[in-house]
Amino acid sequence: MVAISEKVEPRLTIQTVEIAPNTTAIRSLDWDRDRFDIEFGLQNGTTYNSYLIRGEQTVLIDTSHQKFRQLYLDTLKGLVNPKTIDYIIVSHTEPDHSGLVEDVLQLAPRATVLASKVALQFLEGLVHDPFSKRIVKSGDRIDIGKGHEIEFVSAPNLHWPDTIFSFDRKTQILYTCDAFGMHFCDSRTFDEDLEAIEADFRFYYDCLMGPNARSLLNAMKRMGDLGKIQIIANGHGPLLYHHLDVLTECYKTWSQRQATAETVVGLFYVSGYGHSDRLAHAIGDGLQKAGVGVEVIDLHTAELQEIQELAGRASGLIIGMPPTSSIVAQAGISSLLSVAKNKQVVGLFESYGGDDEPIDTLRRKFIDLGIKEAFPAIRIKEVPGESTYKSCEEAGTDLGQLVMRERNIKQIKSLDVNMEKALGRISSGLYIVTAKKGDVSGAMIASWVTQASLQPLGFTIAVAKDRAIDSLLQIGDRFVLNVLEEGNYQDLKKHFLKRLHPGADRFAGVKTQTAKNGSPILTDALAYMECEVVTSMECSDHWILYCTVEDGRVSKPEAVTAVRHRKVGNYY
Repeated sequence: MVAISEKVEPRLTIQTVEIAPNTTAIRSLDWDRDRFDIEFGLQNGTTYNSYLIRGEQTVLIDTSHQKFRQLYLDTLKGLVNPKTIDYIIVSHTEPDHSGLVEDVLQLAPRATVLASKVALQFLEGLVHDPFSKRIVKSGDRIDIGKGHEIEFVSAPNLHWPDTIFSFDRKTQILYTCDAFGMHFCDSRTFDEDLEAIEADFRFYYDCLMGPNARSLLNAMKRMGDLGKIQIIANGHGPLLYHHLDVLTECYKTWSQRQATAETVVGLFYVSGYGHSDRLAHAIGDGLQKAGVGVEVIDLHTAELQEIQELAGRASGLIIGMPPTSSIVAQAGISSLLSVAKNKQVVGLFESYGGDDEPIDTLRRKFIDLGIKEAFPAIRIKEVPGESTYKSCEEAGTDLGQLVMRERNIKQIKSLDVNMEKALGRISSGLYIVTAKKGDVSGAMIASWVTQASLQPLGFTIAVAKDRAIDSLLQIGDRFVLNVLEEGNYQDLKKHFLKRLHPGADRFAGVKTQTAKNGSPILTDALAYMECEVVTSMECSDHWILYCTVEDGRVSKPEAVTAVRHRKVGNYY
């Protein structure tokens, strides 16, 4: 039976569902959330999932976001007397899951918090009063009666260093928090409609799980030792049941591809310090766009040999400045420097935590080792916003393209000469795509554009995965397609082909107007169309976007579109 609370502004509701005997899902539905960690745009809202298991003892797994405080606590009281809660399992301490732990502990004074060692260290800084606690790790179990024996699985770095999974052997439900989740808000509790959720499932993986592919494979190996899993009860979105095998196989395939990537970049930072997590994930997202494998290490919790092993084999190093007060993190930086090589590239960013180690001292040490700086150090002077996170993503892409350059050249040279010349004879027009979302704007030159439908008027456009504008061209996003004029396009082409530092204004010095959808129109273009992304399809190193046209105008009716003629078809 499903009960949904009355709607309140801004559309925050609570759903409670009996998903198995003595087991209730408490799902906080955030219908209108359009950003997550600021840098990740959401199309379908999100949920924060919590779970209640009642045997002879009562267990609460995770809580909810602070914005749901009263709704969540009232719902919990309606399901159980909080004073009877014996255990609170904290899967990890990110605020969207642990934001109400302190409130619940005040209502459940006898409850013992079960979490990883790192999670309990974080919680001690979040909860202001003493509380009962116990460290759990892989293989540990608690028996709460009525057949409910819960086994724990260590799953660090998914996507925080403190994560644990919990497996109820009676119901065969695995509680995974962030892993196997998605930002998708729907009143359906389970993954009934695979087509509806698969894009969000993949986007979530790419943004949050992909940089930790090796850790994810290790966790999935431990999952295999648990036996049959009937349901994956995640922390965001629909629970996995109807398509569990298909979706877990996707995670395995994607992670194996990431973990075996020929080119790997090590991303080192202190999780939970300042804005380091969001900044690091934005950079990691940019790296993945360039086809680079990313491995993430927390300088505060990792062993020194683990840091050295990754730093020694990585093609590039990205470091978030740790707090000066962290002796452990400082030792990690020193061990990293001891194995760094001059064939590597490096990028540095501030965490804006109030106690950052100065960038220039560390930067000079890398330069003295002969290591090239992949992008100018990211120095943050105010609380990061959308434009800062976009700059971080672009910096990650720049570094990724740099370390991938040699491999890409080899691939180009390996193609059959006659075949590449034949492919190059496919001609196309010349266009510039411009888009703006919030404080972030972008542009790219496009030539792989073709009309695809008449009713409605629509076309397709191919966008390379490593394009910075990719994040502004998600399903539902609006943009402008500017058509360049034959014989009068060189200045615009030259301007938009220039490589700029991350965060630079792409439209500086260019005459523009603002379209109805908010995107820039290039005044000197032959024509423009206001468009919306309707669907997308993954095609190897490109996305194929199907877009509809909402408005448009031609400035010179007698002029013709510029045409791009190539001699070979294996690069632009």
